[in-house]
Amino acid sequence: MRSRPRPGHARATLTVLATTASSLVLLAPTAQAAPGGKSPQAPHPDRPAIACEALKARAFAPANATVTEATSVPASSTAPATCQVTLTVSDPEDGGKVTVWVHMPERTWNGRYQAVGGGGFSGGDPGRLAGAVQQGYAASATDAGHVGSSGTFGLNPDGTPNHTGREDFGHEGVHDMAVAAKSVVTTFYGRAPEYSYWNGCSTGGRQGLMEAQNYPDDFDGIFAGAPVINFPEMQTGQIWGQIVMLQENNPVPACKFETALKAAVAACDTVGDGVVDGVIGDPFACDFDLTTLIGTETACGTITAKDVAVMQRIHEGPRGTDGRFLWYGLPYGAPYAGLHNTKLDDQGQLVGDPFIYDIWWIRYFLTDDPSFDWRTLDYASFEGLFDLAVERYGDMMGASDTDLSAFRDSGGKLLMWHGAADFGVTVKGTVDYYERLEERFGEGTDDFARLFLAPGVGHCSGGAGPELTNGFGALVEWVENGTAPATLDAAKAGVTRPVCAYPLVAEWTGFGDWRDGSNFECVAGTRMELRQP
Repeated sequence: MRSRPRPGHARATLTVLATTASSLVLLAPTAQAAPGGKSPQAPHPDRPAIACEALKARAFAPANATVTEATSVPASSTAPATCQVTLTVSDPEDGGKVTVWVHMPERTWNGRYQAVGGGGFSGGDPGRLAGAVQQGYAASATDAGHVGSSGTFGLNPDGTPNHTGREDFGHEGVHDMAVAAKSVVTTFYGRAPEYSYWNGCSTGGRQGLMEAQNYPDDFDGIFAGAPVINFPEMQTGQIWGQIVMLQENNPVPACKFETALKAAVAACDTVGDGVVDGVIGDPFACDFDLTTLIGTETACGTITAKDVAVMQRIHEGPRGTDGRFLWYGLPYGAPYAGLHNTKLDDQGQLVGDPFIYDIWWIRYFLTDDPSFDWRTLDYASFEGLFDLAVERYGDMMGASDTDLSAFRDSGGKLLMWHGAADFGVTVKGTVDYYERLEERFGEGTDDFARLFLAPGVGHCSGGAGPELTNGFGALVEWVENGTAPATLDAAKAGVTRPVCAYPLVAEWTGFGDWRDGSNFECVAGTRMELRQP
């Protein structure tokens, strides 16, 4: 296993680094492309320093990087002329190999480098680079050591644990990518990028946090959406609702969950923002009483006290057999669908239907048994797997270390955001991390790290709430011009809204159209109470 340096020196241009609703887990959408804005350098006036195809004959850092393809792709109606490079980075210590893709505009480079993360169990892919390249960035992605989004790579074909693949996915693959990509960019243009950025959501958000924690000199700015912080806890905890329904012998049909979701939103609609818009503006201030639903008729039956008990435990989150806190649950306003699905079996009986990522995680990372039946789990064995996950993967892929001193001291900026109605990666985990940052760094936290919660937004996108329109651009402005964002712009279906820095929330002033974000101001919101295992 490669060591993970924790340098605290001035940012180097070429460095060694480590690191995609989920988890997840979830397949995150392509990360936001950066905007235009002031370029740190004027675009190169002539051709790059060497021809694209000549890169195949060059050597790059790290020494074990090999270019397998370098192709100049002509401009199209949607993309500039681009040099597209594929590399393989081998690890002489454990035999691991990661694929790295580097796409570089041949005439419109803005002097910056942007690495784009993956989603779910995918480390990343070249299809995510188009937006960054269109904006003038030299961009890269990596498969983090395996092809595709399936979690089956956790075991080798012979059934033994794939420790190398797990570590590459956990952090090493992204580190290899950053080193190799920066080397390629510098060789191609004849000069190093002046600014380097990370852009990712879900798994990509986790990858960015791993970078800040373990390789603080790799990126000047990190844009981390719905980051899968405390990955072992979050990923294992995703199946909690299914365990509850199984053990209580009460699989809850979808329409009952949907009724509960609508009731919670209706009850707390004006909380925080002061308007009726189908969005809970301050989710931690919503204390909906689920017991008021008992006896409610739905298309799939009457909501019972047993149904409500299941819902309450889903919102409470995973707990040990002695009641100890394990992880956070679902906030009110976030959909139950996705993690708490049910279906009819061959006998026509309603049964649980877990998220496939949860099944992969348990089979290929925890039990190391591809045929393991999740239905054999009870509360005690679930708790055992939970503790195993934390012990085995906390350091490798947990992204929970709050010691960002080196990242801060090197001038790095961390902009995190999370949809408050994320069904898969609970927003509470991200708030937990940020509040622990505040405990460590005090009032100086927001000098280098800020968190924004988007009310009503789902996992990386979607949901009833306005979505971020230029969050990455705010990070660029912060890094290059020192303008720290107090709000991020969001919009959807003719509605605009400022997204305030946590713990502030956007409240309607009471004057003007509530659909116009200029009629809102940031006010004190409700802080989440930290819990400890």
